[in-house]
Amino acid sequence: MWNRPRFDLKVRLTLRVAAISAACFAAISAYFLITADREAHARIDSIAAIVAKSLELQQGKIQWAASPRDFPNLDPVAAYVMTPGLCLAFRGPSGEMLQRFCSGAPAPASPSPQVFAAFYRSLFDPGREATRPVIVRGTRLGETVVSVDPAVQTAEAWHEAGRLMIALAIALPLLCLLVYAALARALRPTRLIRTGLERIAANDLSARLPPFDLAELSAIRDGFNHLAESLDNALAERSELTRKLIALQDDERRHLARELHDEFGQSLAAIRALASSARQTAVQDCPALLSECDGIARTATGMMETLRGTLFRLRPPDVEELGLVASLEGLVAGWNGRSRGETRFSIRFDGAFETLPAAISANLYRIVQEALTNAAKHAGATKVDLHLTMGANEIALAIDDDGRPNDASSKSGMGLLGMRERVAALRGRMSFEVGANGGSALRVVIPLTAAERHPLEHAA
Repeated sequence: MWNRPRFDLKVRLTLRVAAISAACFAAISAYFLITADREAHARIDSIAAIVAKSLELQQGKIQWAASPRDFPNLDPVAAYVMTPGLCLAFRGPSGEMLQRFCSGAPAPASPSPQVFAAFYRSLFDPGREATRPVIVRGTRLGETVVSVDPAVQTAEAWHEAGRLMIALAIALPLLCLLVYAALARALRPTRLIRTGLERIAANDLSARLPPFDLAELSAIRDGFNHLAESLDNALAERSELTRKLIALQDDERRHLARELHDEFGQSLAAIRALASSARQTAVQDCPALLSECDGIARTATGMMETLRGTLFRLRPPDVEELGLVASLEGLVAGWNGRSRGETRFSIRFDGAFETLPAAISANLYRIVQEALTNAAKHAGATKVDLHLTMGANEIALAIDDDGRPNDASSKSGMGLLGMRERVAALRGRMSFEVGANGGSALRVVIPLTAAERHPLEHAA
């Protein structure tokens, strides 16, 4: 589908007003041109009638006086009706032109443009003749012919309508400028509406629009503010529910870690003790079983290591007691130790995190934990960089790795979903991008409320 160009609303409305005004101006100009043409033809028709009547009177006098005189004689009537560019003539019954008078056309002070002259001649017939028959006692003696020089009639039409057209051509741009300025002033509040929508799109649901003078914009303002308030309440309820679900999930993890430690851990310890006891017995009674005993012990030891890692992920160190910085440094150090050089983890801190609220610290720790797990296990990264920054109004977390590109598990797995839920519970923003040539970038921004910034300012 073709992409149609987008015009500013003020430009669109101004163009429409200009089109309507131009149509009105064209109609007015056409009216004046038609009126001028009709008046010109009415004038030459009336002159033709006067000349015909005068010739009829001349012929009547000649017959009454019974004296031969010249006929037709256009001199007496020409002295009264002649105007510049006017031609008077008498055509006989056989079609021959018996007499003709034409007055010269003076050079006009403001000649009509050639474009207007061509346009006028294409629409009208400025050289059209007006004829009237001369009839005396029922006998047709001929007819009078009256015409006007086309150049003179075109100049008169330009004098009547041309100035108006020039005035309208000058007034149209001025009208467009005034309309555009008026629309720009009237639509100035739309910038505030656009800014408010952009803030809503950026998850800033505290945005509200001020009152407007226009009724239409006031209705938009009421709907916008109601929608923003409804979204703010819905997001607050969702965040509260998410926090409760996350707290319940953490409690379930602690319960599961306790069960694994008490039941599964003790069972593995018992297996290792039995394997050690069986090995001592096999040394004396059945040396052939020594390899099997050692294998059981190694398997139990490996399962104990795996259990410790699982317990560490299910029940992390107490972030509230150790602090977020120490907890994350310990988490990164643990991953560096377990990866044995296959993946190198690094972390940097900017800002003071000592008095960060426990809820934010715990959720940030879980987010980093999930991100490191995705980068090391699912993406196969060899280098993972973490950067945590404390700003004046927000906390920013950036995690970059060089893992495999377009990895489906890292983009849509449960780990990423869990991170999104935690970020949403803190009313933050999260973005995850995978590079075309490998690597991924995770960005998390957590806003700080006034109550959360207050202790941090004192600590600084």
